[in-house]
Amino acid sequence: MDYRKVQFFLAAVRCGSLTEAAAQLGVSQPALSKAIKALERSLGVPLIERGRFGVVATAFGEALRYHGQVVEAEFRHAAGEIESLKGAQKGHVIVGCGPTEATRLLPLALTRVSQSRPELKVSVLYGLNESLMPSVKQGDIDFALSSVPGRAQDPELLHETLFTESAVVVARSDHPLGRLRQVTPALLAQQQWVLPRQRELERQAFDDFFRGHGINPPNAQIETTSTVLMKAMVMQSDALTFIPRELIYWEERARQLRALSVAGVEWVRPVGMTRRRQGALSPASRFVMECLRSVAAQHF
Repeated sequence: MDYRKVQFFLAAVRCGSLTEAAAQLGVSQPALSKAIKALERSLGVPLIERGRFGVVATAFGEALRYHGQVVEAEFRHAAGEIESLKGAQKGHVIVGCGPTEATRLLPLALTRVSQSRPELKVSVLYGLNESLMPSVKQGDIDFALSSVPGRAQDPELLHETLFTESAVVVARSDHPLGRLRQVTPALLAQQQWVLPRQRELERQAFDDFFRGHGINPPNAQIETTSTVLMKAMVMQSDALTFIPRELIYWEERARQLRALSVAGVEWVRPVGMTRRRQGALSPASRFVMECLRSVAAQHF
């Protein structure tokens, strides 16, 4: 199988457009189409479907895409390894990052990276665990910096905990509940809420807290994956949210948001790095991960 043709196929599926993929690869569209058709002939199956809304992979194409992305990631790591052996301080690392980790941890670590290895390139893809974990498995990103499970749930992934943080009930700085020494679960259940979606770890902990007190979890008027929206809604209304405290680090200092004092069990979650079990990390990836470990140990 011609790896160059596989690269052309991956680019077409990733872009969803032959025109865009050709421009990205620096080839003509007819040359791109010819290469993909030749790959389809060699495999004896259709790999893509062309429609009104662009290009999508067939079931055969999805199988090739999954394995092809892993191979692509290994080639990227091999190139970084070779550069490292040549004595170059270069490389390209693709990191997946959750909202909490983008507040302080990753910026502090990237500052160290840029100071120590100014020619090392880092690309950061922002997302929640539901999108980051598949990207790690498929090789789209070298590792993810996000919530990690207390015990391994996927045999294809390796998790490393960097620190444990608390999640808190958040209100605007002048919210009436802020005057109370402690807020009870029963009183919280009566409030308006802007919350993460049900599948998120924070939301599961939130619901478990109320059930542990014999109270049905309150319904969220708004569910979102956007922490920016959560904080904006809380700042501009009486609504509350439940998010990791690190997410309001700067807003607390600016006296825009506050964590309410809630009676009951403390909510915590481990934060760390996740990578694929199979395959080697590039020297550049290992260096970025070491910077993250150092920052976490010093500041968290």
